[in-house]
Amino acid sequence: MTAECKPSSPTSADETVASRRDIVAAAVTMAAAAGAVASAEAQTSPVRRTNPQGMASPATYSQVVEVNGPHRIVFLAGQTGQDANGKLAAGGIRGQATQVMENIKTALASVGGGFEHVAKLTTYMLDIDRDGPAYREVRASYFSNKAALPASTLLQVSRLANPDYLLEVEVLAILPPKA
Repeated sequence: MTAECKPSSPTSADETVASRRDIVAAAVTMAAAAGAVASAEAQTSPVRRTNPQGMASPATYSQVVEVNGPHRIVFLAGQTGQDANGKLAAGGIRGQATQVMENIKTALASVGGGFEHVAKLTTYMLDIDRDGPAYREVRASYFSNKAALPASTLLQVSRLANPDYLLEVEVLAILPPKA
């Protein structure tokens, strides 16, 4: 923004002169406007982090990160076979995979979503050869629309956060904007 004023005594027909007062006033106005916009943006952050009821509340990360804009982007922390009380599911890979999917269902429901909103799964597993087929079977049972399956990556890793975990699954979901 530039502030201009015409001098009272003509120096030339095409020359414009800005007074220091006009420049300072314009700068102050711009700074105030920028501060108001920054303040409004800070008050209406598009990011919300939660640990939904029915899931563990870890001290070092959020279970759900939701981004609200033209669409809501929801990031779920890596889910394991642990229930809300911290108890590891029994039954090996099938039990842990089922608990993982139940945790994902709980987390998505906490933001008004479901498995139909999952755009991407990233799975970390200790032994793909041994546990991959059972995991894929459990995972498939939670995605009813076979024509709209999420992108998926399955990685074998040497260890997870707890030596008893057999897998961990991260989720990225896209939901419609909140009304």
